[in-house]
Amino acid sequence: MNEYTFNISLSILNHLGRNLYRSFITVLGEAISNAWDADARNVRITIDRDKGMLIIEDDGHGMTEDDFQNKFLKIGYSKRKNNVSATENGRPFIGRKGIGKLALLSCAKRITILTKTVNTDLVGGIIDNSGLDEAIKDDVSTNEYKLGIPDAFIVDRFGKDMVSGTIILFEEINDGIRNRIQYIRKLVALYFRFSLLDPSFHIFLNGSQITLDELTDLINGTQFLWKINNPNDPYISEKLQICETLRKQKDLQAGIDAISGFIASVERPSMLKIRESEEKVSIDLYVNGRLREKDILKHIPTTRIVESYLYGQIHYNALDDENDRFTSSREGVVSDDPKFVAFLKEIEELLRTIIDDWDKWRTELNQDGDSENKRISRKERKSKELFNAVVDDFIPPKTNPSSRQKVEQWVYDLGRDAEFNFTSYGECFVAENLLRKYIDDKNIPYKDFLTREIEQRKESERRNKEAANICIDIRQNNSDLSYASMSNLAKNVDNSGTATTVVQDAKEFKPIRDALAHTSLLTNEAKSKLTSVFNNIKVRIIQLLNMA
Repeated sequence: MNEYTFNISLSILNHLGRNLYRSFITVLGEAISNAWDADARNVRITIDRDKGMLIIEDDGHGMTEDDFQNKFLKIGYSKRKNNVSATENGRPFIGRKGIGKLALLSCAKRITILTKTVNTDLVGGIIDNSGLDEAIKDDVSTNEYKLGIPDAFIVDRFGKDMVSGTIILFEEINDGIRNRIQYIRKLVALYFRFSLLDPSFHIFLNGSQITLDELTDLINGTQFLWKINNPNDPYISEKLQICETLRKQKDLQAGIDAISGFIASVERPSMLKIRESEEKVSIDLYVNGRLREKDILKHIPTTRIVESYLYGQIHYNALDDENDRFTSSREGVVSDDPKFVAFLKEIEELLRTIIDDWDKWRTELNQDGDSENKRISRKERKSKELFNAVVDDFIPPKTNPSSRQKVEQWVYDLGRDAEFNFTSYGECFVAENLLRKYIDDKNIPYKDFLTREIEQRKESERRNKEAANICIDIRQNNSDLSYASMSNLAKNVDNSGTATTVVQDAKEFKPIRDALAHTSLLTNEAKSKLTSVFNNIKVRIIQLLNMA
């Protein structure tokens, strides 16, 4: 096997940055993308954690001796010369600048590359990073630094049965392979969408194919779905839309026709966390199936709570045109690129609809929504949130689906009245106790009717405690006024002592208030009456408190 050299100055190679790609998943991505561009049908990844070894094999076209020397080892060589933008089989090229292979130099001390086409012999070489560092330090010319020749046993082991394709063997992976296999499988399933959208392309990890089933936890946690411009995505059609946890979905139309994809939300933000990692599933941008910008919301932060529930995948292949819009690291889009800025504005517009839908749908399901949404009043929202917190303990576990479904429906039915009842009870509680404090603060003498009511209620409570054999104090405040009703409290502060408007309102208020306090569900007429009379009482109490 011949010796090969880099087709670029070693000093430039160093300045470009062999450590440009620091993420293990990015290194995998570069190798997988190269396999895609080589029309491979299969990519096989083997991880040996104990030996710190990573092997990536594909069955693509492979490279001839000339390809290996003058294309692969030529940093900056682009597959898109002469305006060719697709492979022989019609796949859109993912690679652009030809510097992505630097990722392959960044993660291991020793990298062996073996490759061949159908009609040529096996070619390849070894890149030893320690030797490369020395060559760069000594300012060795490109022609003088030669790749190592692969060991015969490695050639025999990995190359003897190869028809065509490329094998990359990484030895002594930097910092080891710390991530668990299941974690890596999930990341590959999440980020390499082209492999799951094209049935002719498969990725295997340690002998087992990676499929959408890796995302079962995420799928089962998804609650709402917004489809953008009718996406053709098996993740939606084969998984999300038949998932029992999906409660609502909606079709959205983006103003830019070339945009497609989906945004979804989970029931709890913790469901977006990938176990045993710092990774979080987000709304990501894909171009020709390759992840190009992770978490696009960092460019359009809404600072709304809904952000922590959302994930999705937006495809915008039109970003891949005659202009190179991607950053030098190939891990993002140039932030001020006009086409990208227009894309972000379109997503921002879609998010306005999604934020409102999310809040509406969550409250319909008796779950907390977006506290900053002005769709309903702050008082109504807090009442709903209190109801949600109270009923949560009563819902049967998911392991008991039939009972859970039935009780959830009961809770949903109660929720229609809870907003009114919880708010009304809270207003009654506050209004009556503030009125008591006002009477006490002003030393307003108790009139006979108030004294009689207090004595009657005290005696009734004494008999009830005796019958129940209860000797503990029930009321935190045993003051006389704590036994008085709203009607008599209002009448007691009325200077004339006659049935004024507020006193009459208090009388009408009492029977409905008592029904409410006994957890009854009120008729619509009773609700209207309670609201109107209480508003009159509240105005009078507010007037009194302003004179406190």
